[in-house]
Order: sequence, then structure tokens, then C-alpha cells
Amino acid sequence: MQKQTVRDLDLKGKRVLMRDDFNVPLDEKRNISDDTRIRAALETIQFCLKQETSVVLMSHLGRPDGKVVEELRLDPVARQLEKLLGKKVLKLNDCVGSEVTGQISKLKPGEVALLENLRFHPQEEENDPAFAKELAALGNVYVNDAFGTAHRAHASTEGVAHYLPAVAGLLMEKEIEYLGETLANPKRPFVAILGGSKVSGKIAVIENLMRSVDAILIGGGMSYTFNKAKGLSVGGSRVELDKVQLALELLETAKKKKIPFVLPKDHRIVQKIEKGAEIQTTSSSVIPDGWIGVDVGPQTIEEYKKVLQTAKTVIWNGPVGIFEIDGMDWGTRQVAEILAKLNITKVVGGGDTAAAIAKFGLESAMTHISTGGGASLEFMEGKVLPGIAVLRDRENQRIVGAGKDL
Repeated sequence: MQKQTVRDLDLKGKRVLMRDDFNVPLDEKRNISDDTRIRAALETIQFCLKQETSVVLMSHLGRPDGKVVEELRLDPVARQLEKLLGKKVLKLNDCVGSEVTGQISKLKPGEVALLENLRFHPQEEENDPAFAKELAALGNVYVNDAFGTAHRAHASTEGVAHYLPAVAGLLMEKEIEYLGETLANPKRPFVAILGGSKVSGKIAVIENLMRSVDAILIGGGMSYTFNKAKGLSVGGSRVELDKVQLALELLETAKKKKIPFVLPKDHRIVQKIEKGAEIQTTSSSVIPDGWIGVDVGPQTIEEYKKVLQTAKTVIWNGPVGIFEIDGMDWGTRQVAEILAKLNITKVVGGGDTAAAIAKFGLESAMTHISTGGGASLEFMEGKVLPGIAVLRDRENQRIVGAGKDL
């Protein structure tokens, strides 16, 4: 079911309370090292400002565990927003309370305010109704543009929506459209690339994807558990021993459904996982004792390439090697470059995969890169995300002049 968006509201003269995902990485000097998530939010913010609204932004940063942590204040985010928007952003010292209410009530159309880190209050993650109501009182309409936190039922992602007309932002709309449409109605052949360190984190994803995919390509640390299940030697590579039987069952299910389940045919291996380590390549799926798999090899890439060149839709979640270390990122780079050359639908499922694509400078070659790691994973598992479920459905009557004035 489609959700209403900011385009469905008459926003003129309203105050928009917007949940964004500004959980950005900071360096030791508290400078933002990657502002991708802030840039991703700009389209919705600017859309609202053009409708003669004032905008109140809210987000979390890090894990302060319900306490004020000076290093996790949102001041660096406010500075970057000012630079990107080209206008003053009123940064507040809290997100609720009489002082905040007073400052927000003075906002004029075209002005932007940023509340302090929501997670300085334990009530945020507890989805406390009173806290949600206090936040809701700061706006006339609620816009959720934080797909990265949509899988959490927190006060700012789920609770607020019970007190205000609640719709999706333009970024949230894209996430729902690309991930939802890709899974529900893909152009075929539909291929999934799954990597990352653990099978356990992808079990539900694999099970759900087997209902719709035409082929699955497996790489990364999770591949060693599958190879172990097939009785192959994996040397000192990481294996989830308690998931070997489950891996075997998934392989059997794929076989019964006649879904190609492509595992690495060769590996790039090291004796110690560290920068500058000597890397060798195996000639087969077998990894000798004393060696650790860190990446896929050239035979595997050729196998991937054959499958990907037949695809019309690809969804990719999880690097196929330890992409953070130069030299061990070779396979992930090869996959990214193969996809970059294909004129097909290419959806990247957030988190480490998005970081890898950014490292290789290939963001523009992908159809869509999700801003949500855990959220995109749960979406791919077929779960209902609370931050999306609570938004108004498209079938509802168009809202005009929604909400009371402060």
C-alpha cells in the first residue's frame, strides 16, 4: 500500500516536524567525515521551505544511552546543514521543554531549527507517549524522512505519528519505492548479491528472497559457513558453527526451487588479517589450514559476471570481502564495476555496501543506494517497519490545512 508524502499536504503556513537520520560519522575533532545522510535529506527540507513553511528537524546521533553526552551534540550537523542549505539553522540545546517550545513558536516561514540529540532522553527509545506528545506539539504536520531508523518504534519515528498528520518525506518515498517495488515486482531475471560477515544476519533475507529471485550470489564471510556446510575446508576463516546445518538447509531449498546459488569458486587468502598482509589466491573452493579467506577470487568474479550480465534487476546487500582494507577490497570493487557498466535496475541495500560503493566513487552508477542498513535488511526480510506502517496510506483523503497552529 502506498504512503502519503509531503506532496499530498497543503503545507503553506504550517510548521513541519521532520524526522531525519543525521547519525553521521565524526572524526576525533568532531568534524563530519561523511555527510551523505545530511545531503540525502536536503530535497525534502527544501521542498517544504518552498511551500512557505518553517521546518523543525530532529535526529539522533550515536548511542548516548539516555544521557547528555557532549561529544554527541548535533552542533556539527547544524553547521553542515547551514552550509548545504545556504541559510541559518537555529540549533537548540534540547528537544523538549518550555525553552524549546518558546523558541520554536517564534519560527517564521522559511526558517529552520534543529533539535538536540533525541537520544539524550531515555523516553525516545522507550517510545514514551508523553515524550512523543511533547515532540508532536512542536509541529502541525509530521514528516518521516529517516528510513535508516524506520525499523525502530521510537517516540520520534512511531509515537509522534499518533498525534499529527503523518506522511513520508521524499527520501523515504524513494526507499519504499525502490526497495518495495524491487522485491514485489522486479524486472526479470532478478539477481540478489549477498555478502557480509555472518549468515545469521541474512537468514531471513535469503528465505524471503527465495520467493522471488532467479539467482543468488553469495560472498563475504558468510560464504565460509556455506562452504563448511558443503564439507569443504575453510582453513581459519570465520565460520558460524551453529548455523552450518541451517546453511545446508538453505542450499537444499535453493536446489529444490532450482534457484542458482552461487558460492565462491576461489578465494583471496591471508595468514593474518591486517593492512599490508601478503595475499594469495586459491585455485579452488578449498582454503588450506593456517590461511584465512578475506575476499573472493577471479574465478568467482567471472562466475558472478556471467549471472549479472543476464540480469534486469539486481539487489546487493553486503560486501563480498573485507572492503575496508586495501587489497582485500578487490572482489567488492570488481562487483561494483561490473554493475556500473550494466544498464539495469541496481539497488544497493545500505550500510557497508553503500560505504564500499562510495569508496570506489560509483554512487552515480547505481539506481538507488539505501540510506538504511538495518532498516533495508529488515525490509528485505519482509518485515513491517513501524516507522513506515504508522504513516498515512495513499487512499486516505487529501489533507488540507492539517494541524493546529502553535
